[in-house]
Amino acid sequence: MSETHTIGDRELDLLRWLERAGSATVGEAAESYGADQGLARSTVLTMMERLRRKRLLRRREVDGVFRYVVAVSASELARRAVGQFVDQTLGGSLTPFVSYLAERERLDDGELAELERLLARLRERRDGESG
Repeated sequence: MSETHTIGDRELDLLRWLERAGSATVGEAAESYGADQGLARSTVLTMMERLRRKRLLRRREVDGVFRYVVAVSASELARRAVGQFVDQTLGGSLTPFVSYLAERERLDDGELAELERLLARLRERRDGESG
């Protein structure tokens, strides 16, 4: 699916909750996620159906009740959002984004290690294409 849908913070939070839960009915989501957030069952249902229309959730009927599962992980959704931002806002150039990361003070050792792994993978891919 190359189509990108916008998603609100609360929808993303629900998507992450569903990802951790594995699957849930509206009732289960309302009892756990909804209760923690102070949301009515109808609000949780609306959010889940909105996420399904955006093709971020799937549902299947089990014993007369719909169970919802994540169709697109939160990390994949974030990756798509970054790609859209780079393409549309930065004109496809990663330089401003990397410059932002270099100036950011809050990168921890794990984040730096992950960036180094990604850079090594990019170099391998580039070297493989030119060799």
